[in-house]
Amino acid sequence: MQRQVHGWPEVALQNILRPRLRVMRGVYKAISPPGTGLTKRAQKCFMIQDQTKFLNAFITLADREWLEKQVDDAQWAPKSARQKHVGELVAVKDNICTADLPTTAASAFLKDFTSPYDATVVRQLRDAGCIIVGKTNMDEFGMGSHSTNSHFQPVTIDTGRGNGMSPGGSSGGSAVAVATGALGTDTGGSVRLPAAYTRTVGFKPSYGLLSRWGVIAYANSLDTVGIFAKEGDTLRQEDNAVDHVRKLFDLLNEHDPQDPTSLPPSTRKRLGTSKPKRLRVGIPLEYNVATLNVDIKRAWIKALRLLKTKGHTLHPVSLPATKHALSAYYILAPAEASSNLAKYDGVRYGSRSEGPDGTPSSVLFAKTRGQFFGPEVQRRILLGAFSLSADAISNYFIQAQKVRRLVKQDFDNVFASPNPLSTKERKRNEKGVDILLCPTAPTMAPSLNRLRTGEKEGTPTDAYTNDVFTVPSSLAGLPAINIPINRAPKDTRTRRGTFAKRHKFESEKIGMQIIGQYGDDKLVLDVAEELMAVDEAFHEPVPQYRLLSKELRPEVYNRGDMRHGGGCGFENTNGEIWPKKAKKVPGVGQVDRYPTTAEKKDRKRAALMGVTVEEYKAMKEEAEANGESMAEKYAHVLGTGNVKSEKKYLERSKLTREEYQELKEQADELGLTPEELVSAGRRVEGSRPGVPDIKAKKNKSRAAVIWANKKKENEETRNEKRGWFGLW
Repeated sequence: MQRQVHGWPEVALQNILRPRLRVMRGVYKAISPPGTGLTKRAQKCFMIQDQTKFLNAFITLADREWLEKQVDDAQWAPKSARQKHVGELVAVKDNICTADLPTTAASAFLKDFTSPYDATVVRQLRDAGCIIVGKTNMDEFGMGSHSTNSHFQPVTIDTGRGNGMSPGGSSGGSAVAVATGALGTDTGGSVRLPAAYTRTVGFKPSYGLLSRWGVIAYANSLDTVGIFAKEGDTLRQEDNAVDHVRKLFDLLNEHDPQDPTSLPPSTRKRLGTSKPKRLRVGIPLEYNVATLNVDIKRAWIKALRLLKTKGHTLHPVSLPATKHALSAYYILAPAEASSNLAKYDGVRYGSRSEGPDGTPSSVLFAKTRGQFFGPEVQRRILLGAFSLSADAISNYFIQAQKVRRLVKQDFDNVFASPNPLSTKERKRNEKGVDILLCPTAPTMAPSLNRLRTGEKEGTPTDAYTNDVFTVPSSLAGLPAINIPINRAPKDTRTRRGTFAKRHKFESEKIGMQIIGQYGDDKLVLDVAEELMAVDEAFHEPVPQYRLLSKELRPEVYNRGDMRHGGGCGFENTNGEIWPKKAKKVPGVGQVDRYPTTAEKKDRKRAALMGVTVEEYKAMKEEAEANGESMAEKYAHVLGTGNVKSEKKYLERSKLTREEYQELKEQADELGLTPEELVSAGRRVEGSRPGVPDIKAKKNKSRAAVIWANKKKENEETRNEKRGWFGLW
């Protein structure tokens, strides 16, 4: 029997009211300001997309008109049908299948491939009302640490200083594109490393909690779907980044019968540990490597102190097998990749090279694979095929599996809660720790120019070492999250340079990683949320200043009360001008900024020559055009070069100019300066203080030369020792 509403059948009532609802919606849209609720946040996301296309974060974007229609429909959806995530825009990494958008995995092999179905995680998002805004750029098949190995050009971070920085990899596109939420995949740190470089929240759940069905495989035993979120006005007012990650995780955390690696419901019931009032926080000693960046180490110490202020205790722990984890990972992952990528031959699907493929001495699809696989993918396929060969499998692959088991055992030994998947007797380790806190990456984000030219982090093996802190938890399948921590303030006594240099990096954040026992995903999220909250509470933000130019603020510029910023000034977010007063330079007048060292020298020399600064600069340009130096051309006026040194020496030694010329000639014959000859003569003669007899005997002069050379050799040896001991 149909449900009755005020005596009317519900279906009939809906048919009567639906046309009127459309009319009311049109009237409201006509009289209301554009952008309310979901529409406002969507418009913000669209604006960010338009402004940041040059970052190359997306490979494929959904049609803008279709997106606006979907958001508008979600805005006016009946309340009974509204869900928590209706109308939210979510970006998806391009190795996660979608039926309405191409799935390329950033490879030329799949540049024209569109999946006939949605991945399970994509279907779950759509069922909850989320809107897939596009597919994000990545390293080809997830193989890389900087999102530079893409067929569709690398992803970049805009620093505002003209030099693009690496966003990390392989989910760099998702990290750069994230506004309300984004999905990536984490094999050895591909979610956490980009999150650390882009100052976002990146969460890798425990292996097997989120479905992998529909995810293009790189390494089956390591691949995990991860979640990105970022603080900003594109989130709901009641949400923070970690809370938004938690909501998406709760949405996707379901058993999937289509995924053989998905945990069954019976096992899921045993997972999870409630957060105690006082946490035992572990400090892995092996993560304090010699190459750890100083600022990252300082932020690590700051984060530990913040947790200590909340009543938690700190405990150093040892993970001995960690130093072997990276080597084991780069044996296991390429081995699985070589097996997973064997099906890409251009016959069943994917691109295929033109003309005859293969030769009598090679396989049928050798030309196709060599043409459409990138260099990094080819490198890892070769590494994996070698480690799986009959001659090498026992020395490489089997040994790496043993190391992986040791890494897992190390984590189980230091955690207080037992591993729910362990077959041993489950007892709580009272001396163990609840979570581990460590940096996410050992260095800051490198520049793309350095990666292209091969400097430092540019070689493949150097790029592999960026995963040194993320790989161990991936091998053990543990939950881990990266959160941005405000950079620890430096000692103000060590600050040097201009105002802009002192404040250039004060507002940047550094990625910290929280690792928990298998299944303790909610505990990891709770600690991350607490640490971010206490970090913001204790952080004293440095005022954010932007450059003021004559065109932007002429009324302020003409006031003449600015003195920094290259002929401009600085204005903070409150509209206040810094600094308040101008600087008055004698003989020059009020200036709008502090002069640089070169400008101070120009002003001083102009005053000595009795000309203005502009006239001196014109004379300087003319001299430089003729290949001359102002210091040499006007030495007697400026007192520079040899004239300056001679004048000082004559004043100190009380010699006449004729005596000095005679001393200089004798020094030139011996290959010394007058000062060195006088000093050597004092040492040889043992004479009284003052000027020695310039008519010294030849044997004494030779002895002076020998002593001077010996002194020079001792100084070079001393400098070499200083360099070895790292004193400079």
